Amino acid sequence: MKFDLLHTDAKSHARAGLITTDHGQIETPIFMPVGTLGSVKGVHTHEIKEDIQAQIILGNTYHLYLRPGLKILEQAGGLHKFNGWDRPILTDSGGFQVFSLSDNRKLTEEGCTFRSHIDGSKHIFTPENVVDTQRIIGADIIMALDECTPGTADYQYAKKSWERTQRWLDRGLKHFDETEPKYGYSQTFFPIVQGCTYKDLRQRSAEYIANQGREGNAIGGLAVGEPAEVMYEMIEVVNEILPTDKPRYLMGVGTPINILEGIERGVDMFDCVMPTRNGRNGMLFTKRGIMNMKNLKWANDFSPIEEDGASYVDTAYTKAYLRHLFVADELLALQIASIHNLAFYLWLAKEARKHILADDFAIWKAGMVKQLSVRL
Repeated sequence: MKFDLLHTDAKSHARAGLITTDHGQIETPIFMPVGTLGSVKGVHTHEIKEDIQAQIILGNTYHLYLRPGLKILEQAGGLHKFNGWDRPILTDSGGFQVFSLSDNRKLTEEGCTFRSHIDGSKHIFTPENVVDTQRIIGADIIMALDECTPGTADYQYAKKSWERTQRWLDRGLKHFDETEPKYGYSQTFFPIVQGCTYKDLRQRSAEYIANQGREGNAIGGLAVGEPAEVMYEMIEVVNEILPTDKPRYLMGVGTPINILEGIERGVDMFDCVMPTRNGRNGMLFTKRGIMNMKNLKWANDFSPIEEDGASYVDTAYTKAYLRHLFVADELLALQIASIHNLAFYLWLAKEARKHILADDFAIWKAGMVKQLSVRL
């Protein structure tokens, strides 16, 4: 993987770059749709490519490991061939999902033992076997196994957690460097900065990871219960240390405003389930603000979802029609809303890039934050 930093905004730390992988290029800043089980919920692959215009999607190691399982994925030739996606894929290590199973998992120095949420069967993730698993899935970018410490953890727990994550990183890096890709294209490995909300732990973690010299780095353990301002502070602390010539990936964040704030602080890559999850519940993100499509106020509003004509789905779909579909429990409502929200997130990242290159990102971002905060 190669990263070219093309420009940094004159009045902020916002960056425009280009990531090159064997499955194609990614213009940063970028939002990556989450395809947990190998699919972005309710959205066809051709819609992700053509309507949403995604350049990269995510797969989730925990879920893909359990279902369809590594045997099927390997027989298929990897996730790209299994789901028909021919652009880059990033997989997480499954750590966040495993650690969220607080009643069904046990942490040890070896790794994390857990029980499947599907059938209760017992499994273990180690720093080494999650590398092997992601090799089999066939991701272009694979992640280290880490513990996602709760945002409310006390200092001693956060320190112990970070130290174990660092030891796991050493093992994961060693195993990655001793193994080869399975399907004839290159793969890269991102370490993950942890340290909860404690500045000194975040600094030490970032310094350790920066010294590994990998092709990219991730920031984990944020948006997990801490206030947004604390999250922004931790991003600033970390990005003062992470190398500027490598892409920075903020994991699992977040709202459109969170993304703009992250971009301003020098983050390049984002993912979150919010566009599809909130869309399925009737929440739409637009340039003018947030809409609850189940509200009665849209019942006879026959204007497009985006009133300036820049709708991200078929402009024949009006607010009134989409509300009708939600009220009637039609599955098409979930699909339209998911496509719209995902495309809006991709539009937002693309617009941010345009303004970074024009050196007026900070001014544009201030206006967008005000608009995105409005409840329509």
